[in-house]
Amino acid sequence: MSRLRFDVVQDAFKKKAVAVDIPAEKVSEYFGELVFNRDKMQKYLDEKTFGRLVNCIDNGEALDRKTADLVAAGMKTWALEHGVTHVTHWFQPLTEGTAEKHDSFMEYDGKGGMIESFDGKSLVQQEPDASSFPNGGIRATFEARGYTAWDPTSPVFIQDDTLCIPTVFISYTGEALDYKTPLKKSIKAVTEAALPICKLFNPKVKKVFSYLGWEQEYFLVDEDLFAARPDLMLAGRTLMGHAASKNQQLDDHYFGAIPSRVAAFMRDIEIAGYKLGIPLKTRHNEAAPNQFELAPIYGEANLANDQNQMMMNVMNTIARKHGFVVLFHEKPFEGINGSGKHNNWSLGTDTGTPLLAPGKDANGNLQFITFFVNVLAAVQKHNALLKASVGSATNEHRLGGGEAPPAIVSAFLGKTMTDVLRKLLTVPSDTPIEIVGKKGASVGLVEIPEIFLDNTDRNRTSPFAFTGNRFEFRAVGASANCAGAMTTLNSAVAEQLLDFKQAVDREMASGKAMNIAVMDCLKPIIRDVLDVVCFDGNGYCEKWKIEAERRGLDTETNVPKLFKAFTEKKSVDMFTRLGVFSEVELQARNEVKWGTYSKKVQIEARVVGRMSINHIIPVALEYQTKLLKNIDLMRASFPEEYKDMAATQIGIVREISALVTDVRTKVDAMIGERIKANAIADEYNKALAYYEIGRSLLEIRKSLDQLEEIVDDDRWPLPKYREILFIN
Repeated sequence: MSRLRFDVVQDAFKKKAVAVDIPAEKVSEYFGELVFNRDKMQKYLDEKTFGRLVNCIDNGEALDRKTADLVAAGMKTWALEHGVTHVTHWFQPLTEGTAEKHDSFMEYDGKGGMIESFDGKSLVQQEPDASSFPNGGIRATFEARGYTAWDPTSPVFIQDDTLCIPTVFISYTGEALDYKTPLKKSIKAVTEAALPICKLFNPKVKKVFSYLGWEQEYFLVDEDLFAARPDLMLAGRTLMGHAASKNQQLDDHYFGAIPSRVAAFMRDIEIAGYKLGIPLKTRHNEAAPNQFELAPIYGEANLANDQNQMMMNVMNTIARKHGFVVLFHEKPFEGINGSGKHNNWSLGTDTGTPLLAPGKDANGNLQFITFFVNVLAAVQKHNALLKASVGSATNEHRLGGGEAPPAIVSAFLGKTMTDVLRKLLTVPSDTPIEIVGKKGASVGLVEIPEIFLDNTDRNRTSPFAFTGNRFEFRAVGASANCAGAMTTLNSAVAEQLLDFKQAVDREMASGKAMNIAVMDCLKPIIRDVLDVVCFDGNGYCEKWKIEAERRGLDTETNVPKLFKAFTEKKSVDMFTRLGVFSEVELQARNEVKWGTYSKKVQIEARVVGRMSINHIIPVALEYQTKLLKNIDLMRASFPEEYKDMAATQIGIVREISALVTDVRTKVDAMIGERIKANAIADEYNKALAYYEIGRSLLEIRKSLDQLEEIVDDDRWPLPKYREILFIN
């Protein structure tokens, strides 16, 4: 092992867990401490201002400037008590991350001194440079103006010394340049489409909510080893590296004992999350070495999405304090599982009724079946669009890669629900619906209590699975902003619900009772979804790909081509009908997606080329030279026998020569293709070219990984998988 690599690895192995300063109070006593939530609003605002702000949050009523000034004053008082000195509009541009510009509270007081100042104008609106963020041509350099505007429905929070105000981000001409704006529009669309249907079953329902529960998978690596890998630093994943002899084949990491250093990190991020009002619930080892997961209790979709972005920022910061780097890349290591961000999605009402869980009576069950079937119909109609919503240059390494999820969007129902739907096709429309709940089962040991079996199993190969009271959209990538997938899903369901309600109204206008009208409208949909989008089998098998194509489901895996689904007529019609996106916004976002795809693959191609030429080939040739000197010594010492005695060395020299030549030839060809791709003006065609370049990197990697297996370990310049993947 090279001296430098030896020192880096040894330093990583010597690290101890950082002591965690656990608050003396119970979590419930400091939960939300750094959030301007309703308790803080009530404390720092007068009764009238508090009422107007709550009415804005709950009912969408506009705030006047005077009220905004009073809210800002209360926020400032609270923030100053926490040592805050700056304020920022915190937003989510089309970069997959968050953005913020910090402004001090300080202003001249007119008397030669300074005073802390924060008013309604600063709270409600700021003006970042829109042309400096991805915008798909909506804003040019000479047309830079854009606006951030406060989202009162997502609480203001404190991060270090800064008051962070969640905002939307729009251009001077009104187009959305962020993830939050369309997400909020899609939530509005789906809740408004669901409300009239809910009222058919319960006239007391006044509001419907869209819920999200995210499960964040991630990898941790020692920061010293991270810094010694240019590919990890620049591309977020290893672009070369032979698999370790042991990885996840023993299934011993999943739910295993959490390493002490990782547990300390987890405790720190949980404490930080609780203070930010994020209800973190679950933490555990994931399937791959160095892979972990955390998940909160589900919440309202807009807030939950903000909290996911907040948590990713917190994790990045705290990881460094523990000597780690967090990897959110979907596939940072070859040969082991990648990371997703399962989005558990559901709908519920202000009466406390979950719309995607069986009811307590026949009426409740019919309501459940109504929403359940319409969600499936939406997924069927827009399966290509849903896949496009999770597509990216990083997530393409998971989609269809033999691990959840496959690159075909189908829905898993489980035997109970499949049987229920099939039975509904054979009985009269006024037949009361019965759905079996959890059943007790004995383990067979007296001392073990009875367990209760859910009415659905789990299918890890399904990208869209029903799990008892929600659907789990498993295809979302770990680094993605949840809003992209949730905006698409909300919109697809909203469109379907609007069409369904119109159909029911027509049936009821003909004199049918509500339950019969609903069931008559559901039956043809049930028949269709069972035949097309519902699949409970192994999503990885080759037969399913053939069957899915026969059914009419989208089987495309080329990510740049996937994005075309956003500008297909049925997608444009849906988004514009709902007011979620304009056609201009959809076209612009595709330009951004294609451009981002090309740039990410371009970075990887540059890294592979330079590491091959500057790191790997010189080391391989150096080792080859050592072998040649050994052969020369054998020739001098044993002139008659050296060929037989040095046959192994000669074979290795030839193998190294062949591999080095192969790497250099393929790198030169890749660079040539990159030059051609860079000259393409059209973003779509450029992305297609880079898609092929990405495939060529896989071929270069094969030879590089073979060289790693051959070259003397003392000389290899990069930390190997066996050194990176096992935190002690």
